[in-house]
Parts: sequence; C-alpha cells; structure tokens
Amino acid sequence: MKAVRYLKFDEVNPSDFLPALNRERVRKHLVDHALFTTETLKLWMDSKVEIDSTSGCRVRAIILEGSLVGWCGIQLECDKYAIAMVINDQFWGLGKTVFQDVMGWAKELGHKEIFIHLLHTRPGYKFLGKFAKNIRKTEMYDNNFTEYQLEVK
Repeated sequence: MKAVRYLKFDEVNPSDFLPALNRERVRKHLVDHALFTTETLKLWMDSKVEIDSTSGCRVRAIILEGSLVGWCGIQLECDKYAIAMVINDQFWGLGKTVFQDVMGWAKELGHKEIFIHLLHTRPGYKFLGKFAKNIRKTEMYDNNFTEYQLEVK
C-alpha cells in the first residue's frame, strides 16, 4: 500500500474535501446535515482548524497518492477525547492504517484512553471490539451511537 500522509487543513485546497464529504455512501454514516457548499465547507474547515489548536487535539486531512481521501483526528466531544475518521468510500480499506496512526497520536499527546463514537448506521467492528475496554450504546447530537472506550498503550 502507498504511504499515507497527513496535512493540516490550511495546507489543502478546500474544494478537495467536497467529493469525500458529500458522497452519499459516506454521509449515511454521519450525523445528518446539509450537503457542503464552498461556503459551509470553509466554515467547517475553520472549526476543525480551531479544534486542531486545542490542547490534546489533532485534526488532519488524509492524503493518498497525492489525493485528499478524507480527514481524521482527535477531538474533544462531550468532555471525552474521541477519534474521528471520515474516508471516501473508495478508500475504506485504509481505515485500519489511519486508526493505527491516530492511536499513535493519542499516545504522543499523552492520552490514557480515547473513545470512538460510531453512528447507529455503522455495523459493529470486531477489530475495535478486540481493543475496547468498554462498549456501550450512547446518545449525542440527537443520534444513537456505539461508543468504544479504548486504552492508549
């Protein structure tokens, strides 16, 4: 597999995010929101840059073979540091690699535990279940999620 690179949001062309963020197969696993426009994308990116500047957080664009294929990061959600990962469906096989890299960031940032919240539309993940200290159903943003609590080693 080709090497994955991670860039800060201010290092990428905003319009490069649109194909991944507006794909129907990707959107069905995200909290419901309107399709991104150039204007709303800029606001969203600005919010992620702000999150990236927060202690304990890191947000990056995912680059594969020179193309932006998604984004990932560690964000503070509901007073818990959580992994976020959105990848264009054409590259979903990249998820394990990105997950391992983000877990490395969690260790580097000094986290002892981290969470992953998967929208109810997502299937259970045996891969995550192997690592989880706890798995439970939870509600955030008026949606049901499966929450995986992971120990950072």
